[in-house]
Amino acid sequence: MKKRYVVIMAGGRGERFWPQSRLKKPKHLLPIVGESPMLAQTVDRLSGLVPPEQVFVITNAEQRDAVLESCPGLLPERVIGEPQGRDTAAAVGLAALLVDKTEPGAGFALLPADHVIADGDGFRKVLEGAFDAAEKNDFLVTIGIGPDFPSTGYGYLKKGQAVESTGVRPVHRVEKFVEKPNLEKAEEYLQEGGYFWNAGMFVWRPQVILSAIREHAPELSAGLDELSASWMDTGSVDQAMDAIYPKLKKISIDFAVMEKAAGVVMLESDFDWDDVGEWPAIARHYPADEQGNVFKGNGVALDASGNLSYAEQGHTISLLGVKDLIVVQSGDATLVCHKDCAQEVKAMAQEACRQNPDLA
Repeated sequence: MKKRYVVIMAGGRGERFWPQSRLKKPKHLLPIVGESPMLAQTVDRLSGLVPPEQVFVITNAEQRDAVLESCPGLLPERVIGEPQGRDTAAAVGLAALLVDKTEPGAGFALLPADHVIADGDGFRKVLEGAFDAAEKNDFLVTIGIGPDFPSTGYGYLKKGQAVESTGVRPVHRVEKFVEKPNLEKAEEYLQEGGYFWNAGMFVWRPQVILSAIREHAPELSAGLDELSASWMDTGSVDQAMDAIYPKLKKISIDFAVMEKAAGVVMLESDFDWDDVGEWPAIARHYPADEQGNVFKGNGVALDASGNLSYAEQGHTISLLGVKDLIVVQSGDATLVCHKDCAQEVKAMAQEACRQNPDLA
């Protein structure tokens, strides 16, 4: 039986968590929730599913050293730095090449680096079922998260007909992918049932996903062929990446392939899940005081309610007479915004960094 592999996507800047998240130490390298970096938690969660030597990490070239420092059990040659981010479709193609050159035909899971999952056993059982489905069939397997509120921040999957069972875990066709809905539509999805959050977790065999990219994203496929040929000629994935990767088409894997391809199936999750996509999500994981204030780090509130405060060690945030604010102190920058503006933190970070590049 072939080995199983996991490729973790750990790129990006995590700008929605600025100013704590910066280019050289972004969200996945920080203990946003918990006591260890989010990436380290993701790697630890794989224990019992695959050993560390069967884990790849695709990250930003500037973050590679920090990744190895956060996860010393990883093999250095399996931590690959992108010279330039090209969105998830290029990262998926690169992941397929990495696994295929290591062990042709082996199944691999593609996972984000920064999700919060407390039920490790449940997570591994669902992934085992997804591996079984991908190894037995030419399926593109994804994981659907059962929604517990009408989120407008996640894309959705519509569950279709059952196609087979892997042990006690059913596999269903994905009838359609739905982009992030408005609140009214999200409420409809919950009432109707059969809709699941798209967690961006996938399992497949290299040639199955590469074939789907070839069919639905031929320009990207041609670039990946060029990358593979350059890697073979030079014997160096780093040289090939520097020369070819920045030229790859920039597009998400959902737009490029998943929304178009046949053979897309899903397994339902039965583990807890949170992608903690922006600052207010932190409040779900820490206790609140009687006025609904949540503090991570030192803080004090007087005549204040519904606030979220984050202070680094050695600092204290004091809240007086304010309501529903996010206040974050980190290094040389402080963010103060209303909770309703949380989705605009990325734009705020970009503007702050435009005015002062040292804040990036």
